[in-house]
Amino acid sequence: MATNLILAAILLLCLTVVAWPFLFYPLILRLLSTRPEAAVEGAVPSVSLLFCAYNEAAAMPEKLANLAMLKARHPTLEILAFDDGSSDGTGDLIAAQGSLVTLIRGPGRSGKAHGMKQLAARATGDVLIFTDANVLLDPDAVDNLLARYADPQVGGVLGSLHYIGAEDSATASVGSLYWRIEEKLKDEESRTGNVLGADGSIFSIRRSLYPDFPDSVLDDLTVSMAVVFAGQRLVKAKDVIARERLVTARKDEYRRKVRIAARAWHTNVHLRPQLRRMGALDRFKYASRKIVRWFGGLFILIGAVAAGALAMRLSPALYLAGALGVALIIWIGVRAKSGPFAALVDILIAYAATLQGVAKAMAGRTVTVWNPAQSR
Repeated sequence: MATNLILAAILLLCLTVVAWPFLFYPLILRLLSTRPEAAVEGAVPSVSLLFCAYNEAAAMPEKLANLAMLKARHPTLEILAFDDGSSDGTGDLIAAQGSLVTLIRGPGRSGKAHGMKQLAARATGDVLIFTDANVLLDPDAVDNLLARYADPQVGGVLGSLHYIGAEDSATASVGSLYWRIEEKLKDEESRTGNVLGADGSIFSIRRSLYPDFPDSVLDDLTVSMAVVFAGQRLVKAKDVIARERLVTARKDEYRRKVRIAARAWHTNVHLRPQLRRMGALDRFKYASRKIVRWFGGLFILIGAVAAGALAMRLSPALYLAGALGVALIIWIGVRAKSGPFAALVDILIAYAATLQGVAKAMAGRTVTVWNPAQSR
């Protein structure tokens, strides 16, 4: 009986940990009071928009048209791009736009973090906007983003990413659902104080806060967290909208999550001394939205073993039926292109990829370069 209780407790703990970032953490955030922003009249800051590209020739025509639209609305907008040794003519497409974009060509593959540091060193704007080569910004994005800097305590502003193509595959559908949850969490974090880290699709900081960092880390997480470490606010603007097409192939999404998780763990190690000096609320947010997720796959494995052991102790027939049922669901999900079983498999794959990336980083392996997903 005691063993059964221990196994049940382990299973319950694992279920709680896996559900924490998506169920319990959001509920706790909703109970916290709102921290308002203070609008102060002042001059609109100058702005530079930065992005890195590698073999994005297919995305460049739409991207460059989007940048031309933004430049027409903001004639003083400075746009800089870093070409990370593209072999498909991406750099030439950017260079052909003349004065629209200032292009820096890398000597070869050096990675996004290295490229962004080169761009930030060249930028002259008071505010630096970071985005990706395959991301498009809505016409009002720059105006709405700069408006949030009217509060002198705001040191960084995130935008809202809207994904396109959620109906294209189960992988895209799961990715879209995950990101909608992520956006709502960031909204709640922003309302209660600070968002704990940005992604590279659309975010900005005051240029004076740009930090130094190694090429092995996630530049978007590192740069955005510099705002929090400086004692200023990192907030999210719902009306600063960026759009990006979802990855539809499982293998592309798996590789992407392994790479991101590995770099995220190296970032965590790099930032650890500063993370420890944050306030209690920000440390709680960071642990809930970052660390718990990175090890979610491990808790799924432990929970599965505990559930199997408990079922075997209660009834071998129950264990066999459960094992066969799980195997059948996974088999159907792997073969299916859509539906709940396919979605479940994609969720498990995402957890496995994240855990693999963290394990790779903990073993000392680094990932500095990236390849664009072919299934966007």
